[in-house]
Amino acid sequence: MSADDTARRRLPRGTVPAAVGAFLLTLAAMLPLYVYDRVAVLPAQGRFEVTMVADGAGYLDTSRWEWVDGVRIIRNTSVSAQPHGPDWSAWEMSVDTVAEGAMIDHWSRRVIVDRGTGRSVNCCGEHVNGDRAVRQAGLVFSWPAGVGEADHPFYDAEVRAAPLMEFEGTDEVAGLSVRRYTQEVSATQVPESAREVPARLFTPGAQGTVTAGRWLQVVRTYWVEPVTGTVVNTHEARLETLRPQNADGEVHLLYAELGLRENQIAGRAEQARVRSLTLRALESWAPWALGPAGGLLLAAGAVLALRDRSRGGGRAGDGAPAVADAKAADSGETGGNRVPSA
Repeated sequence: MSADDTARRRLPRGTVPAAVGAFLLTLAAMLPLYVYDRVAVLPAQGRFEVTMVADGAGYLDTSRWEWVDGVRIIRNTSVSAQPHGPDWSAWEMSVDTVAEGAMIDHWSRRVIVDRGTGRSVNCCGEHVNGDRAVRQAGLVFSWPAGVGEADHPFYDAEVRAAPLMEFEGTDEVAGLSVRRYTQEVSATQVPESAREVPARLFTPGAQGTVTAGRWLQVVRTYWVEPVTGTVVNTHEARLETLRPQNADGEVHLLYAELGLRENQIAGRAEQARVRSLTLRALESWAPWALGPAGGLLLAAGAVLALRDRSRGGGRAGDGAPAVADAKAADSGETGGNRVPSA
């Protein structure tokens, strides 16, 4: 390969830093505008559980129709999520309430969740306990990432309504700054909960049965990490009662002050902390670092290219006389005099 071929194949000075700078500038723009939106959404697939515990609770033992006090009640919510199109996820949820190892309540739910907003979508076989006429609305569990301080409708599947989760202020949970939201559900009859119960529950000494419905009153508090929308802690004060349909009176069915288990609080807080660092990096830290670095490299590449072009032009001009002298020497001329032949 000749020297001229090597010179033609060599990249101009400044090409590499300019290319790297252009790449970094492109990356700085894509991270907050494209990558962030795809990382901040809820996972399309996965499984998780939320286990809440109440000590010193009470419930009506319906096998004997007697009130049992001072027991531990565990309420476990299991979620299995599967992809449902590019932007949604189908959640199969089941809720079990157990007292002293005995099941006292169970219900299930299917809901389609918008992965970007965290809200339910009326679609595709949604139901609550087999009731497919329901139209679920509002948040299902998680808040959307980066949401501002605002109230949000939050669906209570038992009463088929979505009262507001109202923003109340900021707290700290497991070292994280979180927002506190509270939802109050006033005493509401649970749909399709009517059942036959002993009449003596409402009128001492009465015989036979009466039809009574289950009523629910609950105050929920959620602590939410705002960057990710992750729920790191929950508390729920529940009061369930039985009320006869055609008469006055009520009896307690369940009372519990439920709270998330400590190991789950720690685990969810750590998950939120790691995810928050990732989202902050994508949204601000990385672009602010990559943008200036890319700009400097692009400018440096341009300067090097201009200098290389300037120096190349000077060398071509300076080398012309030398080329002429070499051609003169090859023709046998020295200083303008011809050497005589022998």
